[in-house]
Amino acid sequence: MTRGFRKKIRQTNTENSGFGNNASGRFINKDGFPNVQRAGVNVFNRLSWYHTMLNLSTFRFLSYLVISYVVVNLIFALVYYLIGVQHLTGIDKSNPLNEFIDVFFFSSQTFTTVGYGRIAPVGFLASLVATFEAFLGLLTFAIATGLFYGRFSRPRAYLRFSDIAVIAPFRDTSALMFRLAPYKNNALTDAEVIVSGAIEVIEDGVPKSNFYRLDTQLGKINTLALNWTVVHKIDENSPFYGFSEEDFKNIDIEIIVQVRAFDEVFSNTVVQRSSYVTGEIIYGAKFVPMYYPNKDNQSTILDLDKINEHQKADLPVFSEKG
Repeated sequence: MTRGFRKKIRQTNTENSGFGNNASGRFINKDGFPNVQRAGVNVFNRLSWYHTMLNLSTFRFLSYLVISYVVVNLIFALVYYLIGVQHLTGIDKSNPLNEFIDVFFFSSQTFTTVGYGRIAPVGFLASLVATFEAFLGLLTFAIATGLFYGRFSRPRAYLRFSDIAVIAPFRDTSALMFRLAPYKNNALTDAEVIVSGAIEVIEDGVPKSNFYRLDTQLGKINTLALNWTVVHKIDENSPFYGFSEEDFKNIDIEIIVQVRAFDEVFSNTVVQRSSYVTGEIIYGAKFVPMYYPNKDNQSTILDLDKINEHQKADLPVFSEKG
């Protein structure tokens, strides 16, 4: 395929892509976030810590909380130990290890404002540190509570995308297909998909990405209850018209997907993104069904383990016209 052929496509829309023509690498990561690194500002201004904590996986979020809790108490335990265990009543002074263990648990009780009473500070310096630690603990748990609520109450689409896209037979030609499905029991309505394609070309010896709006056979559905196979027909109006298997393997392509739907429970619009690059597009394949009736034929089973299952398919032979 030549650059001149691609320039005939009417759907070129570089001004609305959101990415520059000379951006490098993948545009959208599989987790839906842009593949962009920011420079020129320090790390504190570059990151929104609130958004970062909300977007962490549950395991990493809980791990950070536990590690932070242990580290803070170790620091305060060291401070108390340096002040002197004689300024804390009820300490087991049989050996230094028992002393530090008691000081650590006193710090954790002060930090959480539990205060069992067996160990208490004596003197101005130890009382001052305990007062500051209790104040810091109140602020910390208020922030942690807010983060827990934000993670619990934040509207999400809860969609799972197939890891691959396929070039499959479709009617009298072929089509680019990928599929997605909800994996939780949330109710999504008025689901809409927007698909864009980025194709890298060489112009004057410089690599450049051209962006195209990819029309889909069904761009909006009323209810997203089962899987949704999104189909972009490869015809004369498609930027992939005439692409061979070698083209799909050797040309840098990225399919950028954005799904927007209305969550009835939260009464809010949710958005989720994903993308497919050249190595994730399988030529000459088609998806196999991923839902089927249950045993008594009274309900439908959506098997999310089958979202990537596909089989080989023969494509019609393309012959360029004109």
